Amino acid sequence: MNNSLGNIADIRERLKAGMVIPAHPLALNQHGQLDEQHQRALTRYYHAAGAGGIAVGVHTTQFAIRDPKHALLKPVLKLASETLGACDQSAGTKTLKIAGICGETPQAVTEAGVARELNYDAGLLSLAALPGATDSELIDHAKRVAGVIPLLGFYLQPAAGGRWLSAKFWRKFAEIPNVVGIKIAPFNRYQTLDVIRAVAESGRADDMALYTGNDDNIVVDLLTEFEVPTERGNVRLHFAGGLLGHWACWTKRAVELLAECSEARTAGIVPATLLTKAAQITEANAALFDAANNFTGCIPGIHYVLQGQGLLSTIRCLNPDESLSAGQAEAIENVRTRCPWMTDDAFVREHRDEWLNH
Repeated sequence: MNNSLGNIADIRERLKAGMVIPAHPLALNQHGQLDEQHQRALTRYYHAAGAGGIAVGVHTTQFAIRDPKHALLKPVLKLASETLGACDQSAGTKTLKIAGICGETPQAVTEAGVARELNYDAGLLSLAALPGATDSELIDHAKRVAGVIPLLGFYLQPAAGGRWLSAKFWRKFAEIPNVVGIKIAPFNRYQTLDVIRAVAESGRADDMALYTGNDDNIVVDLLTEFEVPTERGNVRLHFAGGLLGHWACWTKRAVELLAECSEARTAGIVPATLLTKAAQITEANAALFDAANNFTGCIPGIHYVLQGQGLLSTIRCLNPDESLSAGQAEAIENVRTRCPWMTDDAFVREHRDEWLNH
């Protein structure tokens, strides 16, 4: 174990205990420039809502922050780290900071170094920039990055820019000593089970945490106890929590939902009401993520909710052409009307001015 990477055992245990980790959006003003006031307010909101961690520089933050013409990766990572650090100091808490890591190996190693410099606990490794790499090449890449910062693997669905990854790859990835968890987000049950089986067979199921990123199947993922037969006997695994773009809004309700699901899974009794909620949340995700248009409006959909709550001043993305699809706003409003239990509008109204003007 490389002790220079921080207290990996502590990071592992905190992840395994289970937490809500919102994927942090990017706040822009009407001119497309970073809106620091609303960016900080979002971070304070996630902390106050009870999120155990935040993920910054990931898909929901917009991968384009790395584009030299924007040059926002380090400023955005720094802003979140400083704001969260102040929140933790004031509240006596310890929130996990996860940085998205992208690109080919030189870029990924550099980004990992920046994250460590800015006091991030772990990196979420995207492999989207290596579409033609072999399993062996991907593992070499991951090991290089894991030498700089503890890693969470990331199975990103192809519709959001990810690539197919084999069960063999995930078995080898799970064997990397500095891997602390995996975010499983292929939006595909077969591929989700590939990762779960690979982790079980690696012999390291007790050393890492599984987090759902399957925004289309959040509740069922959190309720399920998986049992995988291996050479060492049957291995039982479960998703400890979620690292989700969906949880970037209505976050306080997400914290309550995770607690409800964890309690039901531990008791071995799943109320029918939770399965009803599962279907309603999947319907909500279809609206938020614009499933009808192959997820074209997935980031603007989250922005739309946050702007309506006053946590963003605009729904604008770095690409000014990236906006809500036709009918998407109406679909989101329909969710609000049909499932008011899912929203945390009253909580946000009560504290919004404090978060904005702190």
